[in-house]
Amino acid sequence: MERTNWTEIEFILQGLSEYPRAEKFLFVMCLVMYLVTLLGNSTFIVLTLLDACLHTPMYFFLGNLSFLGKIWYTSSFIPSMLIHFLSEKKTISFTRCVVQMSVSYTMGSTECVLLAVMAYDRYMAICNPLRYPIIMGKALCIQMAALSWGLGFLNSLTETVLAIRLPFCGKNVINHFVCEILAFVKLACTDISLNEIIIMLGNVIFLFSPLLLICISYIFILSTVLRINSAEGRKKAFSTCSVHLTVVIVFYGTILFMYMKPKSKDSAFDKLIALFYGIVTPMLNPIIYSLRNTEHDVLEPVRNKGEVNAEEQLSSPCQSPRSMKGAYTQEEGVDPSTWMRTTPAKKS
Repeated sequence: MERTNWTEIEFILQGLSEYPRAEKFLFVMCLVMYLVTLLGNSTFIVLTLLDACLHTPMYFFLGNLSFLGKIWYTSSFIPSMLIHFLSEKKTISFTRCVVQMSVSYTMGSTECVLLAVMAYDRYMAICNPLRYPIIMGKALCIQMAALSWGLGFLNSLTETVLAIRLPFCGKNVINHFVCEILAFVKLACTDISLNEIIIMLGNVIFLFSPLLLICISYIFILSTVLRINSAEGRKKAFSTCSVHLTVVIVFYGTILFMYMKPKSKDSAFDKLIALFYGIVTPMLNPIIYSLRNTEHDVLEPVRNKGEVNAEEQLSSPCQSPRSMKGAYTQEEGVDPSTWMRTTPAKKS
């Protein structure tokens, strides 16, 4: 069979072409949700920049999720999908398909790593609160975010390069709303075992490895919280993790449902589930971010005979890491990275 030059290929995104009325309904629904996603996530980013109380590692990483994982991710495929909903010609060029595929894959991989980074941030805040302001400084946060972006881009670049090297022999119908990498490589007229193995390895590394790190972090967090004497202290400790834990449950819950559910005989149902993951979850994130997150009520453990006393709280709800650091004095003979809270001298 004659191989087609990839620069001349146009793909047909089938979507729900057999249900034209459903496509009109989906157009309105997806347009509204896309606008809500852009407005909600953009507002969240602006608020985190303007409000000094939100200049913390947790909200820095949440801002990264909003910008990269939600605004860029949805913008990589929703505008073209909306056009296809109203168009009879649902074609996309090879170049646009590759760009769409690589951008969405980069954002998805980056989000997985960012969630693991945020789990480490929560671990430090709960298990090492005295050292937290020192360790989780601005430089480290930027480095961890940059590492997340770099790993996500590297994963996407590897799989995209392997995909575009495949020869195509005329098959050009993608049974989806968007260019999805597995559906893309299945159109090749050669053995794609290597591509499938690389995709599987990428899923394991970028989906389940971060999930494992998140679970380990929360095991340590749970162990620390259960050693807190007061119920109020335990409640405050758990509340600092509420936003991150909710984002993780929504993100991984949707993905695990997509991959573990029995394969439907009706492909339209599977495509709608994928559409739900791609549009609804980014729209929900600003609502999740607005949950009460008492990050600045982080417990101040005072080690007394090996037990954690969590009854003291920081006096100011907007105390920044730098001001928190100033509330501690270095004990003589103690490691420079360890800070102990001083007790005010009694007046004579």
